[in-house]
Amino acid sequence: MSWKVMKGCTAILLAATIALSVTACARNGDAAQMAENEQAVAQKPDSEEAGHEKDQAGKEASEGKTAEGHDEEGVLKITEEEAKTAGVRVEKIELRNQAEQITVTANILPDQDRLAHIQPRMTGRIVSVEANLGNQVVKEQTLAMLDSVELNEAGAAYLQSQSTLTLAKANFNRAQKLFKDKIIPQKDFLSARTELEKARAAQRAAVSKLTLFGVNPAKIGSNSAALTFPVQSPFAGTVIEKNAVLGDIAEPGKSLFTIADLSTVWIETNVFEKDLSKVQEGLPAAVSVAAYPKETFQGRVTYIGSMVNQETRTVNARVEVANADGRLKPGMFANVAIETGVGQPALSVPDDAVVLMQGQPTVFIAEHGGFEPRPVQTGERMGGRVILQSGVADGETVVTSGAYALKARILKSQIGEGH
Repeated sequence: MSWKVMKGCTAILLAATIALSVTACARNGDAAQMAENEQAVAQKPDSEEAGHEKDQAGKEASEGKTAEGHDEEGVLKITEEEAKTAGVRVEKIELRNQAEQITVTANILPDQDRLAHIQPRMTGRIVSVEANLGNQVVKEQTLAMLDSVELNEAGAAYLQSQSTLTLAKANFNRAQKLFKDKIIPQKDFLSARTELEKARAAQRAAVSKLTLFGVNPAKIGSNSAALTFPVQSPFAGTVIEKNAVLGDIAEPGKSLFTIADLSTVWIETNVFEKDLSKVQEGLPAAVSVAAYPKETFQGRVTYIGSMVNQETRTVNARVEVANADGRLKPGMFANVAIETGVGQPALSVPDDAVVLMQGQPTVFIAEHGGFEPRPVQTGERMGGRVILQSGVADGETVVTSGAYALKARILKSQIGEGH
């Protein structure tokens, strides 16, 4: 083969190789492009979803929404049914004139004008006890029975005086008739009359002694040895002390029972000397006790002492409070708010409207379709209400009942978010 022929074949072979290479590259380029397209298609939904979530989050952020029914401003969102279940009630607060007052501590005592220490009028052995501590008794109810030698002797003397009087009357009537008929001398008639007067005097003395012992002579039968003496209550009340023991010897000066009429109680307190010009008899007072923290008992100042205690610089004072249901017990401690006049207008809410959140007194304001916890500064408490010195404005709507339930929901959601 000639050199020219070989050179021509080589050129043809090189051209074919280049053509094949170009075709392969084209195919590889198409495959790569297809792979890129498939990857783009696969990633597109994720990108769109992420974008949607981002847009939604932005929308919620613009509306102030966060998890657990709260917004960014801390407003608690609950349904009307949930609020009803939680016992939520609201009140529109307004500026009102608040009564000026003096707050003092006190002790509860029985009404000393309706208190009786029951003592026997004679010495005797207790043969029955018919009243116990805490019993309600009525006037003249028998509390105990005594077997008394003195009473039996007095009963015997009374029966003897009755017999002597009956005989003296008969002798006098007979002597009077005989003297009228001039059968006996005048001295015998006068003697019979003297004996009658003596018998009457003895009978009166016997009756007086029985009456002193509290025994009705008309109820004494022929057997004076069976007499027992009843220990009775002088008025209706409550047995607040009992010392009577079956079989013991009771005697005058020894109290067997103490009866108190607790339908009214005394609240004994002390007023500082500097406050005396503000306090006078007849002023209204509100009494509160630890046993009933949500209630106040209304009364009036009935006594202000005349002497100043040199050590405490206070004057004794007393408030009387009706206690028909008997919930106020002698011995209880109490707080007394004595109203001394009308003060400046202020905002106030019921005590239960204020809760502690992170150590700060807080109320819930109903707004934005929910309840916003609002820190406040509190002032004096009176009549079951507390003055709000700052944190709220006149006309705002405050949760007055159910605040503790709302606080619990917030704390629960905060614990959940912490996990």
